[in-house]
Amino acid sequence: MPINFHIPKHHEIYPVKGVKIGITSAGIKTEGKKDITVFYFSEHTTVAGVFTTNRFCAAPVQICKQRLASHAAIRALLINTGNANAGTGEQGIQDALATSAVLANTLHLNENQVLPFSTGVILEPLPTDKIKKAIPDAVMHLAENEWFNAAYSIMTTDTVPKIASRQLIIDDKTVTITGISKGAGMIRPNMATMLGFIATDAHIAQPLLEKMTTAIANQSFNRITVDGDTSTNDSFIIAATGQSGVNAIEGTKTFDIIQTALTDIARELAQKIIRDAEGATKFITITVEQAKNSDEALKVAYAIAHSPLVKTAFFASDPNLGRILAAIGYAGIADLDTQSLSLYLGDVLVASNGGRHPAYQEEQGQAVMKEEEITVRVVLYRGEVTETIYTCDFSYDYVRINADYRT
Repeated sequence: MPINFHIPKHHEIYPVKGVKIGITSAGIKTEGKKDITVFYFSEHTTVAGVFTTNRFCAAPVQICKQRLASHAAIRALLINTGNANAGTGEQGIQDALATSAVLANTLHLNENQVLPFSTGVILEPLPTDKIKKAIPDAVMHLAENEWFNAAYSIMTTDTVPKIASRQLIIDDKTVTITGISKGAGMIRPNMATMLGFIATDAHIAQPLLEKMTTAIANQSFNRITVDGDTSTNDSFIIAATGQSGVNAIEGTKTFDIIQTALTDIARELAQKIIRDAEGATKFITITVEQAKNSDEALKVAYAIAHSPLVKTAFFASDPNLGRILAAIGYAGIADLDTQSLSLYLGDVLVASNGGRHPAYQEEQGQAVMKEEEITVRVVLYRGEVTETIYTCDFSYDYVRINADYRT
């Protein structure tokens, strides 16, 4: 079961002016499953994205990056589940171009105004005929408040839909921000194996939106990890339609409010991926404090988060906390003084001065380890930088889900 997971009620999900969504089934992997989602944006919408750093990136990722770099006026997104269109060579590129061309023609757009996205099994050809046939039905069903159904339609091994929505009042005008994401396994930053789509009806100029999207990703989707595997298909998109009449100009209070709200939505969606991670039973926050810089703080945090020995100990509620010290030690900080750092589990000081804290009792650690939400805090005493990431434990179910993923 997802860990302390909140699914908004329908009345808590606000449609974004200038965004329509259409959903249908192409039968890509499972007959009858809603596996095609179309986003259609009003004119003058600005769109920016951040994508996986995996060199084996999927065909749709390559096309998205090219089209955004060309400053095309993006008007539509085409998303399919059930097939990643990754590891498919030149044919994969042609397939993604062909399906996005069908959507462009159906919506009377130029081909370069459509961004394609795929998620699912790698190394399998995209069933283009099924997708092409399904696109007109998705367009026929375009509607303003299909966010909830869209969150369902982009799921793969997810067990619950991931959606977040907010409304802000700025200068007596209402600004709406709504987003969805998917992902549960093969999750590691740069980015995590996920798709994320957020829209707002604020106006954000293209160069500023690009800058904001990168910054927001670095505080949300690039701060989560399930298993240390970086996917071929990660994509995070923010679209700003401008339909609210509120303009986010950098350096203004309005900009700060909108930037904060967008970051909060993205962080909530990112954390929901961890709360619904494959087989997860614990939601774990890892904070590294007083580091010299962000890089070394993240090295320590991810060393802990990626350790199978640490993650399995959390699953078993076993306070075998020497495993955390070992991970800190191999994180890659050559001049780390292990005699001066502190390790906390929740509010319990576990280790200090290079060893077990004299007052620490294993019963204290055991009590924290049994909780569904756990905080690990490492204080390095090397500087003033703090970084936080979010991860989960490894359970038997993680192995089962990934062993049976294609069957």
